[in-house]
Amino acid sequence: NMMDQKQILKQMIEFNQATFNNTFHAMVLLQDQFERIAQTAMSQANWLPAEGHKAIENWVEAYKTGRDNFKKYVDESYKKVEEYFAG
Repeated sequence: NMMDQKQILKQMIEFNQATFNNTFHAMVLLQDQFERIAQTAMSQANWLPAEGHKAIENWVEAYKTGRDNFKKYVDESYKKVEEYFAG
């Protein structure tokens, strides 16, 4: 039956979305922990010039921006799929 197949596909996509969200959240926690460790190490690294500190801070911010943009894109894609199944 077509409706049964559509429901099964919808459930598979919902499971995939939940798995992605859980994995993404775990990755964010690890990255945030790394950032805290790096900040502590940098605060104790007297040999690292200010330019080095700034470069690392810029890298962390660029990484976070890319990560957030990726999440936004994935969320928008799932929303489009949800709209398809709702409509």
